[in-house]
Amino acid sequence: MLLGFRIRLGPLVTGLLALLTAAPLTAQGPVDLSAIDRSVRVQDDLYSFVNGTWLKNTPIPADKSNYGAFIQLDDLSRERIRAIVEQAAAADAPAGSDARKVGDFHKAFMDIARIEAAGARPLAEILARLEGVTTHDEIAHAFGIAGTIGVGAPIGLFVGIDDKDSSRHLTTVVQAGTTLPDRDYYLEDGEKESAARAALVEYVDRLHALLGDPTTHPGKTVLELEKQLAEIQWPRVELRDALKTYNKFATADVAARTPALRWTMFLEAAGTPGIAEINVATPSYFEALAKLFEQIDVATWKTWLRFKLLDAYASYLAPPFEEAHFDFHGRKIAGIQEQLPRWKRSVEALSGKGAGDFGALGDVVGKLYVKEHFTPQAKARMDELVKNLLTAFGSSIDELSWMTPETKAKARDKLARITTKIGYPTRWRTYDGLEVKPDDLVGNILRSRRHEHDRNVAKLGQPVDREEWGMTPQTVNAYYNPSLNEIVFPAAILQPPFFSVDAPDALNYGGIGGVIGHEISHAFDDQGSRYDGAGNLVNWWTDADRAAFEALTKRLVEQYSGYEPLPGRRVKGDFTLGENIADLSGLAVAYKAYQIAKGGREPEPVAGWTGNQLFFVGWSRVWQRKYREAELVRRLLTDPHSPSQYRANGPVMNLDAFHDAFGVKEGDTLWKPPAERIRIW
Repeated sequence: MLLGFRIRLGPLVTGLLALLTAAPLTAQGPVDLSAIDRSVRVQDDLYSFVNGTWLKNTPIPADKSNYGAFIQLDDLSRERIRAIVEQAAAADAPAGSDARKVGDFHKAFMDIARIEAAGARPLAEILARLEGVTTHDEIAHAFGIAGTIGVGAPIGLFVGIDDKDSSRHLTTVVQAGTTLPDRDYYLEDGEKESAARAALVEYVDRLHALLGDPTTHPGKTVLELEKQLAEIQWPRVELRDALKTYNKFATADVAARTPALRWTMFLEAAGTPGIAEINVATPSYFEALAKLFEQIDVATWKTWLRFKLLDAYASYLAPPFEEAHFDFHGRKIAGIQEQLPRWKRSVEALSGKGAGDFGALGDVVGKLYVKEHFTPQAKARMDELVKNLLTAFGSSIDELSWMTPETKAKARDKLARITTKIGYPTRWRTYDGLEVKPDDLVGNILRSRRHEHDRNVAKLGQPVDREEWGMTPQTVNAYYNPSLNEIVFPAAILQPPFFSVDAPDALNYGGIGGVIGHEISHAFDDQGSRYDGAGNLVNWWTDADRAAFEALTKRLVEQYSGYEPLPGRRVKGDFTLGENIADLSGLAVAYKAYQIAKGGREPEPVAGWTGNQLFFVGWSRVWQRKYREAELVRRLLTDPHSPSQYRANGPVMNLDAFHDAFGVKEGDTLWKPPAERIRIW
């Protein structure tokens, strides 16, 4: 859940995703603190003090890779969507209506007898076309087609806002194609990485055998090809660099530099023929791919593409394919023990899996969701919280000792131009032209993916829609989008424990206030700070101010790089820097906003807690989470957010207010000398 994710709207989302977790409010009310473990001193470990009893007593469900109240909120959202979907399926809605599409999609997903009888036949036509490919020209064309139906290819393409001109759209191509979660799975020789590679080989062979030919074993061929792709891919720490990944060229120049990639054929198949310019996010990757492309023969590329197609659709095919897909992606890679119930998978396919994923009919579901589950009172209370957070951030800018007045004025201007979106969009996506059948699950998935791709590429040449959302309102998440300079809070996150109209201010400011501050702070993290108030990638800093900022962020990199959640596996402080800045600055600003909300009056203690103490308890409990080891390994390699315990403990070590609230002293684990405390915003 990304709290704090830096998003560029489009089917490919950058910044990647963080999953928020939190302790639910119970019948005891919004100050229920039953998760607290009083055998832990809060001065040594805020996270374990607040969450320790829950951590000790709560198992991870068999169908989860990690668990916490974020997942509980997500499950609640899915239960609500299930009611909406089943009602649509039972109704006799007019043919072609949105409600009929939702109902027919769910019927197709739940018709397991028909799915089982069909085997792999729903993909027969595409497989036959692939079998007929005989040249590298046709392979390049196949790469373009693959992207339109959600199949991995070595070239990813999407249309987003031009980073240096936020009034227009630009086509971007990015490195892609590997199946394992990160390039390190191919390049490192650790036990987990080696096991993942072996599992990939087994999975490829298993899918191929299910097609009816158990005599050949293409797994090693696929692994070797993907190793070659991994070797030329950029590491994630470079992929999050906004300057390095902006490389706009005339399309003719790209074609001249890397003619082996047959750009004309690829772009035509991808639905973007004749575009005049293109952003090449990872130039050295494409230069190396051009050499690799022709070194690999057509038969090998076909074998790999066949696997990528099967992998992309296996979870919608007959049970043996579905089981193979889960065994690899769920059990072997994420450590999940059991598959989700089928109705949950239907809801997920309809509504989206999370940040940036709208599913087949996400906004149709979202419109019905907010009608039933989002109140005007929640919207009004959020407006007040956001107003106080923005005021607090502005005063923090004014108080900075390391920034010159010239740059402060520009930071203030950017802050004043931040747009806030709360709850749900003012204009919903439409699904006109999308055909949904009650007896064709794979066809529905194919058509919905093509529909989304076509919607995305149709933006070219059109004005930027500043009302567009990057996630559905039923998503338990929040984000900042630098190109639109906006903070966005979907309806589903605006409930306990993050937020409640009945909760004390201290809990709301420690919970959703920290989230709001986190998203505002993304406008001023190491990458968001490179965009101006209009959403353009332009330098508005003096050299001296940027140097002072980077000196502070270097210290934060060092702090988080010292955390070791698993033996021999540390947090990557440079990779997680943007999120760590947002956690630190967001919490500091939320605390200041809480003081504004108090208006100089100290509230009565609640359950024995002062307001200032309860604020930090509220912050810590939203990060309550347990991980399976395989999932934690994956996140350390792929997630730009630090593991939850460090999101709770890492920022508070740098805040005077935390030390004062709990009397933290030298010798306590969370003590940091005042001169060493890091304040960025």
